[in-house]
Amino acid sequence: MIINFFKHLHTVNKHRFIVMNLCFKLGLYWQGLTHDLSKYSYIEFFTSVKYYTGSKSPIDKEIKEKGYSSCWLHHKGRNKHHWQYWTDFYHGEVVYIDMPLKYIKEMVADRIAACMVYQKDNYQPDSALRFYLNSQEKLFIPKKTSEKLLSYLTIVAENPLNKALEMIKADK
Repeated sequence: MIINFFKHLHTVNKHRFIVMNLCFKLGLYWQGLTHDLSKYSYIEFFTSVKYYTGSKSPIDKEIKEKGYSSCWLHHKGRNKHHWQYWTDFYHGEVVYIDMPLKYIKEMVADRIAACMVYQKDNYQPDSALRFYLNSQEKLFIPKKTSEKLLSYLTIVAENPLNKALEMIKADK
């Protein structure tokens, strides 16, 4: 458990550092500094230590074991760069709200960084795009948000990273 503590801390710190650098290049300075601070909260951190694997998010392992993730429920409700933050319920219906552009851009940085951290040497410029296209979550993202995310991830896949980030930053 103590080894997982330090390995998970290293993973979180590495992820946040990469996101911070990417956000700075996107002109998102405050978001870069404050990205994923909830990962240091007791529920997120120690749940993630318990389910730490090193090769993918501990959330996946917790869901597999329990059928849900208390860590994820806490995380998505506090971090605006997750499309789930912008989902609500009204009169028994799911309401999907389009994300503001600055949070879509932060989501791109988050996805790139997650792929870099977990894929390590296997990371490719199209890793985040492939992950998105292979996930079911795109079915629940509002159309406008999904289209913008897809366009940004395609830019990242088809261009050198610094050029892609310049292009995304310039998009208003």
